[in-house]
Order: sequence, then structure tokens, then C-alpha cells
Amino acid sequence: MKKILFLLLAAVFSSFLFAQETEPQKDDSWKKIYRETATRINDLVHTKLEVKPDFGKSYLYGKAWITLRPHFYATDSLTLDAKGMDIHKVALVKGTKQLPLQYEYNDWQLRIKLDKSYSAKDSYTIYIDYTAKPDEFQEKYAGPDALLGIKGMYFINPKGEEKDKPTQIWTQGETESNSAWFPTIDKTNQKTTEELTVTVDNKYVTLSNGKLVSQKKNADGTRTDYWKMDLPHAPYLFFLGVGDYAVIKDTYKGKEVNYYVEPAYASVAKRIFGNTPEMMGYFSKITGVEYPWIKYSQITGRDYVAGAMENTTATIHQDAAQQDARELVDGNNWESTIAHELFHQWFGDYVTTESWSNITVNESFADYSQTLWEEYKYGKDAGAAENYSGMLGYLSGSSANIARQGGDPENGSDTKDLVRFYYNDREDVFDLVSYQKGGRILNMLRNYVGDSAFFKSLNNYLTTNKFKSAEAHQLRLAFEEVTGRDLNWFFNQWYFGSGHPNVTIDYIYDDAAGKVSVVLKQIQKTGKIFKLPIAIDIYNSADKKRYNVWVQNETDTFTFHYDKHPDLVNVDADKVMLWEKKDNKTLDNFIHQYKYAGNYVDRREAIMFAAKQKNDPKALNLLTTALHDPFAGLRNLSISQLDLKNDKVKASVEPILLDLAKNDQKSTVRANAINALGTYEKKEYEPLFTKAVNDSSYSVSGNALQALSKIDEPAALQLAKKIYPQPVKGALKESAQDILINSGDEGVGEKLLDEFEGLPLGNNKFALLQSIATYLQATDNEKNIKRGVDQIAGLRDAIPEAFKAQTDPYLNGILKQVLASKVKALKDKAGDPTLQGIVDYIKTKLPEEEKKGF
Repeated sequence: MKKILFLLLAAVFSSFLFAQETEPQKDDSWKKIYRETATRINDLVHTKLEVKPDFGKSYLYGKAWITLRPHFYATDSLTLDAKGMDIHKVALVKGTKQLPLQYEYNDWQLRIKLDKSYSAKDSYTIYIDYTAKPDEFQEKYAGPDALLGIKGMYFINPKGEEKDKPTQIWTQGETESNSAWFPTIDKTNQKTTEELTVTVDNKYVTLSNGKLVSQKKNADGTRTDYWKMDLPHAPYLFFLGVGDYAVIKDTYKGKEVNYYVEPAYASVAKRIFGNTPEMMGYFSKITGVEYPWIKYSQITGRDYVAGAMENTTATIHQDAAQQDARELVDGNNWESTIAHELFHQWFGDYVTTESWSNITVNESFADYSQTLWEEYKYGKDAGAAENYSGMLGYLSGSSANIARQGGDPENGSDTKDLVRFYYNDREDVFDLVSYQKGGRILNMLRNYVGDSAFFKSLNNYLTTNKFKSAEAHQLRLAFEEVTGRDLNWFFNQWYFGSGHPNVTIDYIYDDAAGKVSVVLKQIQKTGKIFKLPIAIDIYNSADKKRYNVWVQNETDTFTFHYDKHPDLVNVDADKVMLWEKKDNKTLDNFIHQYKYAGNYVDRREAIMFAAKQKNDPKALNLLTTALHDPFAGLRNLSISQLDLKNDKVKASVEPILLDLAKNDQKSTVRANAINALGTYEKKEYEPLFTKAVNDSSYSVSGNALQALSKIDEPAALQLAKKIYPQPVKGALKESAQDILINSGDEGVGEKLLDEFEGLPLGNNKFALLQSIATYLQATDNEKNIKRGVDQIAGLRDAIPEAFKAQTDPYLNGILKQVLASKVKALKDKAGDPTLQGIVDYIKTKLPEEEKKGF
């Protein structure tokens, strides 16, 4: 499953997107509960389902034939997970006959008494006639206001009552929710083949696992589709999708590759998903395992509760994957998710974690696939940028950061093992540790053993455990068999331990003796000392010499001899270490690092260091050079780090910014350069901005409109009035919206509040927060101000307690922005009773400590 990271809240919401089946407990009793792998009494063999959805009631009428076999010990009973169902019949299939069986049902599990004791050599088939009531189950056990669901099957706009929203059904099984729409043993260490027959209105298309074998039109206007999955997979990976979709066909080595999108996006479906066949080929090559399934389809789902989900052969994506042609000009922002879910078809579906404690063998690989794909498709800088972003994401959730936000540091990402046998709720393991940290650990392992051994080890792991479940120890054994090395030290430290190194690096030069000492000190407060294989490069001009050393003490000193004073000593020369560091290099060292060390992180570090040396001309020269960096991501970073309040900097970079705004090949760089030029507020740039408003890129167009508003407000307002009613998105929509709001257009503000209120929790809702804040600050409409404040406070208060330490500072900060603007307005209109009432009202929505200063 892929998490979606909300805007500025990227790190803090990383684990928030997954369904919480229970509210977090107030005590720590769970810390003593060992989460063992589920005991296998009976093994699933085959699951046959016949289902028919009832859109009027949001029910699913189902019949299930489940074939099982005792795992080892003989048994005369069977327990199935079956949540929130009406059970009409339970029987044993004997040839053409059905023998009714005794059973007990408690809304969660179906306990069946078999007709006799069966041995591991025997298989038997159970027939169940049932009605699944997912919405009622959700409301009963999670509450009608639960942010995220446990119901497995989601009826979206089932009666067609919501304007501009399609009618759909989609399912979400992970972690153990598919058993809310069909009976099964809902555990990761179960595998079963599958048949699914679904009857729907003929106007809809369907998608499920495996191959669409047949379709039969019925006399009542319905159609029955028969899907068959001949290879075994886990029950949580079963999928059913229904809706009005355009199906765009592609292919990979003769296998079907299909993209199910809403009809409005049919023309751009291949621009969104079209790299999938190439990804399939690349992942087949590096794993040495050809894509193992009969087909691969991807579908979008309205109001989907996560980012995406790797159902076997049938991945579902949040509808945010659907980008229009102008959005795609800036690049496909869903491409990493597409890669992530596809790699799961190997790591998660072909070989599946045996327990949620070992989710790293699914999610860490999927996370790292994003780095692998970026590196392969777009070059080493792109891969390194993706990897570095993952590291920053993990570090942002550290104990220190949480404490700074007023939260409990015990919830920090650095307090949790990658393989986690103790947790409150199984959903808790879908976090920064299992994803971002795990991905970075794989990157370190790849660097340590080398590419050839790394990918051969992946092949060993996959082929040894194909169509089975596995755990982290089996991954270790696969690597040890290939490399011939004992890797317990690595796995004990990184997989079965928590935290990361925090280091200081100092350099002591002794030219008289011709030596430099590198002093590396581990200062993490946990007391744990990490063992780290590190490369150190020593440079004279472009010439370098590499030394491989081991860090394994609280303080390690490494001494190297030289004939000429080095221009640079570069510790962790490959920039793979997952750590926090204070690297005490000089500006001259970083300048040399940018020019000669040369990889993405080397250059990024140099840019960030130079940005802090505001008055050093050499630093400005480095930043100016970096504006021409070959990697667009670093050109954008360099623009963002310019101190344009400094007249010297402003004058020096202006011609470069103008050139980038006009000529850079990357639209995002042009957009950021235009945004920077907007701060100059020069009338001479009006033709440039006016022309750029019509650019095909939303980011260029939106930034240009905003820049134009600073030099010709009436012209920008007229353009905004033309643009806003159009179906535009992104920066252009936001700019037009903000300009209209600041002009006093109440209609736009009210439309914004309506839109916010109607959106489910997700990217789009959080994306509106700053625009809401802009409107609330600009308007004096008391009713709308209170309404908007209530919406923001309501979102804040609805977030589960476990996440408030991360989310409250951001949401309270937005409320404080609005409050500050009204306090300022009250100073200009002292005694105004309406304004005073608004100020007082906003204060009631803030905690006492947040009201200080107002």
C-alpha cells in the first residue's frame, strides 16, 4: 500500500492514512503483547465467490465455496473471519449435495463444527450463503464519523445522489478487512486460488484478480462477469471494482495491461500509466523473476482511503492519480506510486509478509522501488533525490522533532524497530519506519554488498519463497547464501533494532606531518553505538583516493597521510548513510565538493551550506553556479535558497532568473524563476508574465498570474475572472482564487468553503487549507469566517489522539494566521463589535497556550 503525504505535513501524516480499527489505547499494556504470526490450523486452498451488489442498500449478496486442508494436525472445526454479515446457510459440500453444519457467529468470526475430524491429507469444501453489510458493520464498530474505514467494501455514491461524483464500488483488504465482504481466513500467511463471479448493471465494467474469462448478458439488463485467478495469493489482496470506467488497453510481452480511468481522463490515461510496461520489464530484469501474473490492471477509485493498494493483478489508485494534460506538463506526480504498487506484485503478492510485524518485506521494498525506477528512468540524480527525500521523511518523524511539536517523543520514528513484534494496532506498522527508513536500509545494504550481489539476493529470496509467506530472517538468509557473509550484525542493527546514528565529523589537518585525522563521534542519546562501513574520499583537485573504514565506537579517529593539503575530505563518499550529521567542513570544502564529488547529495549539501553564508561572495558564486545545475531539482532548490531581500544577491542573479524563466526546459524551473522575478515588481516584466499566464503548465501559468498581480493588479484580476470558472487545477486555480478573494469576491470564498466541506479526508482537502486561510483573512463576512474557522477546528478535533502532536501545530497555526489578521484589523477599527466578536470566537477554538500573544 502506498501512503499519500499531505503537502507540508508530509512526514506527520505518513501513517495517518491507514484505517484505524480501534482508537489508540490510553495505556501501554500493548507493549507486553508479543504479536506472533497467526497459527495455521486450516490452510486455504481455493475460494470461489458468486456475488451481487445491491446499490440501494449498500449490501453484497454472496455465496462462497471455500476449499481447505488442515495444515498439519487433524481438526474437526474451522474458524473463518466474516465481519458484519447475515449468515443464511453453512454446509459441507459432498459431491452434488450440501450437508448442513452447526456453527456459531458473533459478527466477527464464524466458528464451524465439521462433520468429522480431517487430517492434513484431506481437503474439504465449505459452502456459505451470506449477505455482507459493510456500511452497517462500519457504523456499528467504528462509528459513523470514523475517518478511515474497516468495512472492506466501499459503495461510492451508490444511489447517484451526489452531483459530479460517479457511482462505484471498490474494495480495500489490507490489513484484514476483506473478510467484511467474503468469509475467509484473513491472515497474511494464507494463500488461495480464486474464482469470482459478479453480477452488475450492464452499464458498468468490473475488475478483479486474474483473468476475465467470460461475460454473460442477462435478460434483466445485468451482466455476469467471471474472473479466475489460477495462482495462489493472500486473502487481503482480493479485489473487486465496479463502475463507469474507460478501459485503456496496453500490453507487456503478450499479457494484458489495462488502465481503468473515469471517462474524462481516457485521453491522458497512457500519459499517466503508460510507463507501466517498461516498469514491468525493468523490475523483471533486476529481480530475475519475470512478471509472474496473468495480467496487470490499474484502476482509480473515488474517495479511496489510502494512496494506492497492490491487489494482485488489480491495483487501485486514489483518484488523485487522474491528472489532466496540463498537470502532466510538470511531470507525472503519481509515477512513483505506480512503480511502488507494481513492485509489490513481487514483494507482497508473489512473496507475502507472514505477519504484520514483518511488513518491511513488503513495504520497504516497494518504497525502495521508487528510487530504483527513478535512477533507471531519469538518471542517478533523480534516484538519489528520491532516496534522500525518503531519508528526510523518516528523520522528520524523529523523537526530537515530535518533542519540538509538543508531542510525546516515545512516539518518534527512531524509537521503533523495523521488524516490530510489539504494537498497539496492526495498522500502526504502516509508518515512516516500515516505508522510508526501510527503503533507506535497503539502499545501504545494496551499497555494502554491491549491485550484482544485491539483485541476485533478491532473486534468491523471491524464488525460494514464491507463492509463500516470508519474514525478515528469510531475507537475511537469502543475502547470506549469495554473498557468503554473515549479515546478522546488519539485520540485528537495522531490522531488529531502532534508531539511527547522529554524528559529528571533524577534520584535523597537520601539514607539517602531512596527515589529516577525521574524527567521527556518535552522539545519539540512546547510548546505542552503530557499526557502519563507510567510504572516505580524499581530493586534490579532481583526483581522489578512496579509503574504506568501519565506524564502530562512540568516537572513531581515522588518519590519512598526504603529500599535498587536501582540497576535500568527503566522509560517506557515496552518501548512503541513514544518519543525522554535523559535518564541520569549510565553505571552500563545500565548493570543491559541489564541483568534484558531484553526486546529488554532495551538490545539495553544498548548496544548503552556501545559502547560510549570506555575506560571502564565494557562497553567492556557488549558488549562482547551481542555478545552472544539470539536475532540475537542484536548480529549483537553488532558486528557493536565494536571499532576494539582499540587494547584492538580487542584482547578481536577476539576469540568470530571467533566462531561466524564459528558456529552461523544465516547466517547474521556469515557474519558480517567474515566482522569484515577481518579487522584483518591475513593470518591464509585464509582457513576460502576461505571456506565461497562457503557458500549458499550471505551475508556470499560476506563478505568472501571481507575479502579474504585483505589478498590474487590475489586469491580473481580469484574467483571474476569466480563468477561475474554467476547470483548471493546481497553482493556476490557487492563484486565480487568491486574487479574486483578495478583491473581495465573496462568491469564490463561499464556493471554497462548500468545496472543503464536501471533500473526504485526503490530499485535496488539505490542499485547500491555505486558500481557506487566505479567504478568511481577506473577508469581513462574519458568518463565513465562523464557518471556515469551524471547519478547520473540526478537522483538527476529528484527528485521532495518537496523531494530534503532529497535526495540531499545523492546524492551530492556520487558525492563528486568521486570528492575527483579525486582531490587526481590530486595531484599525478599535471597538468594532463585529470584529471583536470574531476575534473572541476564533480564540474559543484555540487551546489556551496557543492564545498567548493575542
